[in-house]
Amino acid sequence: MLKSVPITEGAGVHLRRAFTLSKAAEVDPFLMLDEFHSRDPEDYRMGFPWHPHRGMETITYVLSGVIEHGDSLGNRGTIGPGDIQWMTAGSGIIHQEMPKGNDNGELWGLQLWTNLPASHKMMPPRYREIKKDQIPLVHTMNGTEIKVICGEVDGMRGPVKDIMTEIEYLDVTIPADASYRHPTQPSDTVLAYVLEGEGYFDPSGSSAGSGNLIVFDSDYWTEIKAGDKGLRYLLLSGKPLDEPVAWRGPVVMNTEEELRQAFEEYRENRFVKEDVRFTESSG
Repeated sequence: MLKSVPITEGAGVHLRRAFTLSKAAEVDPFLMLDEFHSRDPEDYRMGFPWHPHRGMETITYVLSGVIEHGDSLGNRGTIGPGDIQWMTAGSGIIHQEMPKGNDNGELWGLQLWTNLPASHKMMPPRYREIKKDQIPLVHTMNGTEIKVICGEVDGMRGPVKDIMTEIEYLDVTIPADASYRHPTQPSDTVLAYVLEGEGYFDPSGSSAGSGNLIVFDSDYWTEIKAGDKGLRYLLLSGKPLDEPVAWRGPVVMNTEEELRQAFEEYRENRFVKEDVRFTESSG
């Protein structure tokens, strides 16, 4: 079990980081998970001004407040509570994300980075916006609720499809003292990140609360029991790519030479490829 740590990113956004490069082999195909949660606009108002990405996907999930997006493909959009922004950086995209709190000043959300396989590092970039009402909500007999963002639960498939690195992304809420069992593949990386409440994630009986990340051992299922105040967590799983990772800032490639080339192209204004600079995103 890991505890998220406070850091500052962008133009001064205060957030908590659950994992990053130091855990790359352990969490493959995932790269990074950040949670931003504050009721003080000074913690987030400067946002994430224009910056590049290459070689990965960024997945932004808003729980409170809104985030305005703009990018070098010409996309513009705003996501609010329950919405998802799924951006495939591919060969290169430059974008900005500017947050705003709700009426009470609260901003709460998460950003997950997933790696792209070497064969798709330089694919055309794309941007997809998924609204709350597009995400299926599955109810179990004991009152557990599962929002299926990506993957499948009880025959209900999430709206995010046609992705290069197949992952499962679920938002699970379990009532007090209830349990939820979910099938997994022993070959997959399986993670849980606690958003609210407290739960028991392994047979030893140790509990985990908000801000904790659990990395599961290989098995055919996960079974999680909520504490006496209930539990809400993200469940993430995916098949490891088992490829070299060369990572510097917003660029994730397979070799140091590819990194050098990416930053050279950015300095020389060749980062965004001309044939995709003004195309519409797919999805």
